[in-house]
Amino acid sequence: QVHLVESGGGLAKPGGSLRLSCAASGLGLAYYAVGWFRQAPGKEREGISCISSDGDSHDIAGSLKGRFTISWDSVNLMAHLQMNSLKEADTAVYYCAAATYFPGACPGAEYDHWGQGIQVTVSA
Repeated sequence: QVHLVESGGGLAKPGGSLRLSCAASGLGLAYYAVGWFRQAPGKEREGISCISSDGDSHDIAGSLKGRFTISWDSVNLMAHLQMNSLKEADTAVYYCAAATYFPGACPGAEYDHWGQGIQVTVSA
């Protein structure tokens, strides 16, 4: 059974940083992708990043480049989302998801397993 567990959320001040982690287990596949999504109150869920399980393919939404980076820990099977220069607009519930169908490029990933989500609040 696939489990995805997010951690590292919480409260940060504008300009601050948070590092989210997603622990993946039960995938049992040689190649897949893990993505990060977020949903702010009253808004649709948006995809913000993706990384392949070999770390070679990764992407960050254009508007977040320069502030957010994604990395993959192949030993512990964890995806990390480093979020810097946080803004109040980054306040949202952040979800990680696994794509068991992954053609090698993030736009083609099909996510079929989701974590419970974790709250990130950016406020002075």
